[in-house]
Amino acid sequence: MARSFLTGAELSSDELHALLDRAIALKADPLGSRALAGKTVALLFEKPSTRTRLSFEAGVVELGGHPLILRPGEMQISRGESVKDTARILSRHVQAVGVRTGPDALLEELAAEGTIPVVNMLTAGHHPCQALADLMTLKERFGSLEGLKLAYVGDGNNVARSLAIVGALAGVQVAVAAPEGYQLEPVAGAQLTADPYEAVSGAHAVYADVWVSMGDEDTADARRAALTPYRIDDALLDAAAPGAIALHCLPAHPGEEITAEVLYGERGEPIWDQAENRRHAQKALLELLLAG
Repeated sequence: MARSFLTGAELSSDELHALLDRAIALKADPLGSRALAGKTVALLFEKPSTRTRLSFEAGVVELGGHPLILRPGEMQISRGESVKDTARILSRHVQAVGVRTGPDALLEELAAEGTIPVVNMLTAGHHPCQALADLMTLKERFGSLEGLKLAYVGDGNNVARSLAIVGALAGVQVAVAAPEGYQLEPVAGAQLTADPYEAVSGAHAVYADVWVSMGDEDTADARRAALTPYRIDDALLDAAAPGAIALHCLPAHPGEEITAEVLYGERGEPIWDQAENRRHAQKALLELLLAG
């Protein structure tokens, strides 16, 4: 069975640190690797995407490969073909597949039934490629991950879960502040609290995600009411460590989970580095999975 990347826990600590160093090197020399020359990477999008599609498609090209964009409506899986059969067919034609979908079980079955690496581009449970870019951004900003604390405030969702898992591998202390009903389950030793000010105490970065994700529209009003105290604003950042930065996986809704002043201000500048760093971190990941 090929090695896949489904939650981030598939990496060792040493591999993760080496991957981040490689991502920084690839950012400095975007065309310095031809690891995917002659290879095709299928990218299956069951959910809309801006950053994920841009970063993966451009990254595969920069590595010398061919990105093959697939949508469910264009595949027989939308008409009842099994995941098992789909995995076997993909394995005969491409060298890896990235999937952006809802159910984690779909990725797990693709990985189990196929013979090629499967990369989680987003599921309901995990967003590990985003976490790689987040750690890369922290390393760029602070020079090292040693001794850093990252505070996530808001809904304890897939992004928070991946930050906890991958952050623990990197040696970063992760705190997650969420209201009752939106809290993350205990995972990877993350500090869990309902108090955003407790979470950001001593934090070098304060992280937000949207309050109303795809599929949450029916509960939008209740979610906004519960999550309003978790907005990243200047006051919350002032309660963090001196020089603390804001992070956000985007898309952002200024005035909801983050103020416009923070998002477009000096402390929000790393957010745009995060968006770019998706490409470089994912290139390092694809190198690892396909070239060793």
